[in-house]
Amino acid sequence: MANELTDEQIDRVFHALATATRRDILRRTLEREQSISTLAADYDMSFAAVQKHIAVLEAAELVVKRAEGRERLIRADPDMIARARALLGQYEELWRSRIDRLDALLAEPEN
Repeated sequence: MANELTDEQIDRVFHALATATRRDILRRTLEREQSISTLAADYDMSFAAVQKHIAVLEAAELVVKRAEGRERLIRADPDMIARARALLGQYEELWRSRIDRLDALLAEPEN
């Protein structure tokens, strides 16, 4: 399926989402496009550190960066987020089916 993520993309997405700061940046850029300097102002870290977090999100294709004059604006990419959500849905379905099978086995009467 063309919408499925490659193993490399999956690794990058999970790596990107493994840090609270990156999850917060993603949440904030889902709400609205923001400049890197606006994002950086709310974190107790250097501007360069925030740029590195954004680079990880960008490598995972979870955000898109564009230039507007001297500013760099960041926005979440809803398409990649939807693809990641679909992947998690597949994992959920897999585990629910395994639990259902286990429940069925445990419900069988003993001989």
